[in-house]
Amino acid sequence: MTEASEGTIRVLLADDDEGFLASLRELIAVQQELSVVGTATDGLAAIELVDELAPDAAVVDLHMPLLDGVTTVARLRRDHPHLCLIALTGDEAPALHRAAKESGADDVLLKTQLVDGLVERLTAARAPA
Repeated sequence: MTEASEGTIRVLLADDDEGFLASLRELIAVQQELSVVGTATDGLAAIELVDELAPDAAVVDLHMPLLDGVTTVARLRRDHPHLCLIALTGDEAPALHRAAKESGADDVLLKTQLVDGLVERLTAARAPA
């Protein structure tokens, strides 16, 4: 992994679907202002990598093993209050979306809205001065 250039938004991706994770990484890689600094396939690994890599933003799937996405989001929000946290899910259940927002997600996006919503939301993230 190389260091992102100054001004680039450093993003951590967490999703247990490795094929989807690879596609997401490719989507972000073509965005000049974004850089993927790490990936995780479970909630615990996501927390450890955010602690280690200090990204500007994290995209967290809500259905992951070891630690679910809502709990992962809550822990990340508690420990990293300035982190831009985007919850990602294929589940349209309003209660799940509400739980993610209440746990500290800045936004909840359906995987079907991914291309438009995620890139727009991530490019709005800025590291604290």
